Amino acid sequence: MLESISRTAGLRDGFGRGIDYVRLSLTDRCDLRCRYCMAEDMTFLPRSEILTLEEIVELARRFVDRGVKRIRLTGGEPLARRGAVQVATEIGKLIGHGLDEVTMTTNATRLREHAPALRAAGIERMNVSLDTRDPAKFRHITRHGDVAQVLDGVQAARDAGISVKINMVALKGLNEDEIEPMLIWCGEQGYGLSLIETMPLGVIEEDRTDRFLSLTVVKDRLDAKYALLPSAKRTGGPARYWSIPELGATLGLISPLTRNFCEGCNRIRVSASGQLYMCLGHEDRVDLREALRSDDPALLDNAIDRALGAKPKAHDFHIGTPATERHMSVTGG
Repeated sequence: MLESISRTAGLRDGFGRGIDYVRLSLTDRCDLRCRYCMAEDMTFLPRSEILTLEEIVELARRFVDRGVKRIRLTGGEPLARRGAVQVATEIGKLIGHGLDEVTMTTNATRLREHAPALRAAGIERMNVSLDTRDPAKFRHITRHGDVAQVLDGVQAARDAGISVKINMVALKGLNEDEIEPMLIWCGEQGYGLSLIETMPLGVIEEDRTDRFLSLTVVKDRLDAKYALLPSAKRTGGPARYWSIPELGATLGLISPLTRNFCEGCNRIRVSASGQLYMCLGHEDRVDLREALRSDDPALLDNAIDRALGAKPKAHDFHIGTPATERHMSVTGG
């Protein structure tokens, strides 16, 4: 399999898909406990097992050398990692030198403090996870969060000149009545909105089946009221986009269960401990940490190639059964 992957032509997996997008997790820790994502009592990695900041930057440099064009910093909550801005700054120096952009997915609880520095680091756009603007529902979903703190962080990002897209997990009977108001609000504020089907990753206390909401149903509801026009917008991820001119809004739909998007997958994920996961829905991984810490630089390239050769054709999600034991916070979505 390794022979079929050309280092000079960029990264390609065994199915010929070009891999130009890497999601780098800075930490598996998060200061929220969203019910569909994490158990209430979580066990996180010890500090000794996570990559150092210098190792994360070195890994980013190597991926860019191999043809990666987009890097997204994730978590857990990436800004919960001390030194996250430093990592963003160092990776941002690669923009224009092989890298097209560095972005971030965050829950925005710490954005008020860090937004200006992140923009200075080269981050021009970010995704903010926000499932509701209702304070009581937000506390329920996150188990203790303060939505006012998140909304303040979103405002800080906009004030810093960062383009914001809201990521909203569609939850049946919980926030489905807020989808249209969220779309209207995003249009008014100049934010994009992406809706996401809840994914069966990790064991949680609740039955995800009770909260699963098909985005096909959501789109049909919106289609009956608004003109959803297919958009040519692409951001490197799995979302399909529509523009809604009457609301001045852009809507993305990420449907891992009702519309599999694996055929065009261009992504790999690296956990905070340096494990390269070839697919969000599989447990298979290749250890990059050992290669990073060796004296032989070829070991890292060999490990990346080994991972690409093992990347599966597709995930196989079933909402009632966890596809993996690891929670979303381990690989950052």
